[in-house]
Amino acid sequence: MARRIPGLNALRTFEAAARHLNFTRAAEELSVTPAAVSAQIRTLEEQVGVRLLWRTSRNVRLTEAGELLCDAVGQALDLVGQAVEQIGTPAIRPTLKVSTGFSFAAKWLVPRLDRFRRLYPDLDVRIDANDRLVDFVRDEIDVAIRFGSGIYPNMRVDRLFEEQVFPVCSPKLLDGDPPLRVPEDLRHHVLIHEAWPAQDGSWPDWRTWFLAAGLADVDMQRGLHFQQSALTIQAAIDGQGVALGNTSLVGDDLAAGRLVQPFALSLSVPRFSYFVVAPRRNAERWSVRAFRDWILSEVAAR
Repeated sequence: MARRIPGLNALRTFEAAARHLNFTRAAEELSVTPAAVSAQIRTLEEQVGVRLLWRTSRNVRLTEAGELLCDAVGQALDLVGQAVEQIGTPAIRPTLKVSTGFSFAAKWLVPRLDRFRRLYPDLDVRIDANDRLVDFVRDEIDVAIRFGSGIYPNMRVDRLFEEQVFPVCSPKLLDGDPPLRVPEDLRHHVLIHEAWPAQDGSWPDWRTWFLAAGLADVDMQRGLHFQQSALTIQAAIDGQGVALGNTSLVGDDLAAGRLVQPFALSLSVPRFSYFVVAPRRNAERWSVRAFRDWILSEVAAR
């Protein structure tokens, strides 16, 4: 019996509209007009006999049937694309493009990346290290490491760390002049601050830590200020002051003795963490799955 499959053009248009949840952006990707996208979606809905998208003046959302078809079409288009690449360009090596923030790349990912490359020597890895939120399709990203709440619609999301925030500094500050023995000694040391654009009141800063330590009469704003964790940590390593570090980014420096944790008090951060993220439609692609399994094993081995 012949399969009842709608036309490829209508399916490609639907997949783009469902992925963007925006007819205008789907039209830009496909180099057509929004009206053409709307017409293709209408034709597809007539062919399958059910509504796939609800469209209002403000937004577009998938119906239950639309979600089912979107996943299936996305996987099918990926398989076709991979097959075309394999038969059309057999000499090209497979690649994996990873998006991550600059600080995570510098302080955690890159120092371990050689272990992944030894496991998969025929896979070329491309690291896109910046702090903007990438578009997986437009930027051709296969998998991302994102810092946030872990709420990423239509994505497979795996949490990497349970974060703690605590003071860190160079070992030479402990017995310096002035020494650093108890939290009150911080009055006489430079405080290194970090403020990133998406930071809100749930991420601990020096004010939060001092209040937890029972010190309310400290000038909490003085010192050095950065917008990159890697710069904040490097300043602490260089002995320029005391910084607040989080578990994932200072772990290697603590283990190597470049940093020490002068006080036991640490603050948990249940809302924010690093996550490995990939679109559901290609989350099980062999290269994405290999990277995800590897990075989760690295975290588990800490």
